[in-house]
Amino acid sequence: MSISRQNLSIVIVTIQSEKVIHKCIKSIQENIPIIVVENSNDHNFKKSLESDYKNVTCIVTGENMGMGAGNNIGIKSAKTDYVYIINPDVTFNENTLDELFIASEKISEFSIMTPVCSDSSFPNYKHINDNNDLNIENNTFKVNSIDGYSMLLNKKKLSNEIYFDENFFLYLENDDLCHRVIKNGGLIYVVAKAKINHLGASAVNNKFLDEIEYSRNWHWIWSKFYFNKKHYGLIKAVTQGMIGFITSIFKYMFYLFFNNKKKKKIYFNRASGFYNALIGKTSWYRPDLKD
Repeated sequence: MSISRQNLSIVIVTIQSEKVIHKCIKSIQENIPIIVVENSNDHNFKKSLESDYKNVTCIVTGENMGMGAGNNIGIKSAKTDYVYIINPDVTFNENTLDELFIASEKISEFSIMTPVCSDSSFPNYKHINDNNDLNIENNTFKVNSIDGYSMLLNKKKLSNEIYFDENFFLYLENDDLCHRVIKNGGLIYVVAKAKINHLGASAVNNKFLDEIEYSRNWHWIWSKFYFNKKHYGLIKAVTQGMIGFITSIFKYMFYLFFNNKKKKKIYFNRASGFYNALIGKTSWYRPDLKD
């Protein structure tokens, strides 16, 4: 079965994303259902979106559950065979979805698919063994993994157990999903003719930039440790993270001495992320996004 507007839903996980979400939604055809999962208790945001767009349903989670858990809510709420996960700072070109529909007629066995990022300096995929296995005939190629801001999922090829691991709050939940898909014999494709635009690090209001930076540093370290431990074992997780942990402690002490509050917080969070992952704590850190 190939993809069409009748069997496709878009899922967008948001939090404080009111400045970018409208441009994203307006780039999607009005006859495609969109499920917005708002990771907060902002019912005014829900009311506004559903009032402005007839094809939008907004689910308010009541708390910041993270990207993986938010995506799972959207996927399980979708009634279609195909679900396209995107970030709120993503926009489609006029022919993006049409190119994906055309490609799906030839590679219907795919588990995950994505367009190419319009900025070639920031590819949104990793090749298999760094080899560009380009299929000239249908302009698609297989990859090992794709970035989480654009993932078109074939629900019939995925079981409920292989959606996003909700232990990841932020970062590497997409790599974990792709790793499990490949391990279970699934196929991940990039469609070179289809293009997608990604602003990058723009999904949250700019007034929370420092809080987001602190959160990124904590969760990047925690998620790397958890990913390595899950797929390659504790020894690899420790050995790959220990140097960074020790370096973060020294840098924290350096910026503590010079009273640089922002840098001090960043390196404290890096060390904390590693330590909490090492002792088996969940990814509990949350940015303060309250007005």
